[in-house]
Amino acid sequence: MAEETTQQTTPEQAAEQATPAASASTPTPQPARPAPTMRRQTRRRAKVCQFCIEKVDYIDYKKPELLLPYISPYGKILSRRRTGVCAKHQRRLAKAIKRARFLALLPYTAEHIRRYGS
Repeated sequence: MAEETTQQTTPEQAAEQATPAASASTPTPQPARPAPTMRRQTRRRAKVCQFCIEKVDYIDYKKPELLLPYISPYGKILSRRRTGVCAKHQRRLAKAIKRARFLALLPYTAEHIRRYGS
């Protein structure tokens, strides 16, 4: 038997032999991906209802300075998750904000929306 000389070529070598002009250009380097990082699992402290701490039984709608921290800059009532208010006081807070809006003590919308439209 005669010795068979078989050369195996990789796809890159076959591409270089097929197109010599392509081998002259340098391939663009691919940016390396950063290694995935492990996120630390931190326990968040549960927010405590300020109204429960102060033992507030009635949220007064006539005090807009008390209600303003619970309204977003766009005039929306903030959620319990953001403010840390318990469910009972969130319901009372929403009712007080709505009453204050009706009496024009609090705005329904943000200033820039009232001034320039949406």
